[in-house]
Amino acid sequence: MTTPLVLSDDTILLLGRFADSLDARRPHAEMREEIRLARCLVFAEQLHGPTEKAFDTEQDLLAAAPPVRPGQSRAEYAALLRLVARGVRQ
Repeated sequence: MTTPLVLSDDTILLLGRFADSLDARRPHAEMREEIRLARCLVFAEQLHGPTEKAFDTEQDLLAAAPPVRPGQSRAEYAALLRLVARGVRQ
């Protein structure tokens, strides 16, 4: 897993929101890469609106959120996001 050396406050906040949303809805369902890509955009725009700041935040969030592994559940991915937000690196 590769994460940015320093996570911004926005990235840490959004990793937590992302994880919470995965745990809240169908946590045992399979996580998909398409969900990761879409949710990063949605969360960034919810925070900053459709702006350049949102684009930058989305890119940071994509860099911090690792690619989805085949067979990984939404709950497993949520746990991984929480570890990344705490600075745990693999």
